[in-house]
Amino acid sequence: MSARLRDPAASAHIAPLFVFMLLLALPGWLKVENPELPWHQRAPEHWVYPLQTLVCGALLLAMRRHYVLGPWRGLGTALLLAAAGIAAWITPSWLFQALDAGESSPGWWKWLGLAERREGFDPAVLSAWPAAQGFSLFMRFVRMVVIVPLVEELFWRGFLMRYLNAPDGRWRQVPFGTHSWSAYGITTGLVVLAHQPVDYLGALVWGSLVYALAVRTRSLGACVVMHAFGNLLLGVYALGTRQWGFW
Repeated sequence: MSARLRDPAASAHIAPLFVFMLLLALPGWLKVENPELPWHQRAPEHWVYPLQTLVCGALLLAMRRHYVLGPWRGLGTALLLAAAGIAAWITPSWLFQALDAGESSPGWWKWLGLAERREGFDPAVLSAWPAAQGFSLFMRFVRMVVIVPLVEELFWRGFLMRYLNAPDGRWRQVPFGTHSWSAYGITTGLVVLAHQPVDYLGALVWGSLVYALAVRTRSLGACVVMHAFGNLLLGVYALGTRQWGFW
């Protein structure tokens, strides 16, 4: 079975997300909380995320022959589910603000997404350099709308969901969208755990909707479109509300 995980098609579905997650950890290691330091030390995500986007984009292009996104169907359903999933993701934070609970809220509220989401990727860090700020924002959306949907859906639904339905490890022989409760539970559970606790509920709803779309349409492309549109909506919402913790 391990040999089948090392075949080029499996590597093409696994490696982009693996590299993405490695680079995602960099800002946490490099960040220094000191307002006297230059932006690239105080907010390394503003140069790490563009680097992450370019590296993962190059990987996807290099291994593109192993990806099958079609048939392209169910795209209308994908857009509707994306809007529903993002609405579910942001509603707890909206309720938190409406309740105006602040620091008096119980600690367990964050597990339901009831929390302030002001801390995160803040474009204002580069406000003194408009060109750099514009480039950072542009690359942030390329990352959200192009790279993240591809690397995540290729792995979660394109590979893992099928691998879990292949007892002999021959995952490429499993039709995309094949359903089993074990595949749903493991895939969706790992999607949830890949997020921070405040996003667990939103990730559970989102992961369940994408899984349902995969089973219904049997189209990896539809899942990528849903993820891309959902991330676009979330990015616009973060910009409009300054809830930077959402992206």
